[in-house]
Amino acid sequence: MLSWQHGHSEHLIAGREQTAVRRTAVRCARGYVRAPSFARTGPGRTGAASTGERGDERQQANRDAITPKGFELEAQRIGRLLRTDYAIGFVDIGGWDTHVNENGTLAANLDSLGRGLQALARELGNTWSSTAVVVVSEFGRTFRENGNRGTDHGHGSVYWIAGGALAGGRVVGRQQRIELATLFQDRDLPVLNDYRAIIGGLLQSMWGLSAAQLEEVFPAVTPQDLGLV
Repeated sequence: MLSWQHGHSEHLIAGREQTAVRRTAVRCARGYVRAPSFARTGPGRTGAASTGERGDERQQANRDAITPKGFELEAQRIGRLLRTDYAIGFVDIGGWDTHVNENGTLAANLDSLGRGLQALARELGNTWSSTAVVVVSEFGRTFRENGNRGTDHGHGSVYWIAGGALAGGRVVGRQQRIELATLFQDRDLPVLNDYRAIIGGLLQSMWGLSAAQLEEVFPAVTPQDLGLV
């Protein structure tokens, strides 16, 4: 699985379908990891899984994550590791806190994200057919532009799910029309789909995790099967 955050930093989680990694998946997914971390297949082999003030804020928010431009090289490395010894990996990619001049920054970051995903798929080779990639935002952005040609912190966002293991090409999950009446607090999009439920549904479908195992990963969250696998 892979997750992308359009807030402060981007999280990449990549995982391949394999029933032998159920216990390892629980151990790895239970802990949040910042930068590439992996879980080996097999039991007992877990890995750790404006200028001035505005610039300082962005730097702190990135939490030592790699830059979007560095993602392509990192994705190649992740792909090699997933193809051989590992079943799930995580990475953070910073640089998404677009309070200023969002159009240029976001376009460049999305281009880097796309190149990285292509590199991951190429490196995985045949393993791509059993891989799911989830791109998830920690939070969204405001619906309206601010005075610096950017957007500020919001709530709802978009989750991207891809991979050879999926029946894609669709928009799934709960949706609603975007208009003034549906904005959350008259400033941004509401959260309609819980990323924990979506990822839990994928873990259940791909790795056959039981309800008790999923409870360890995402307590008090009911997994949601979107029919993607």
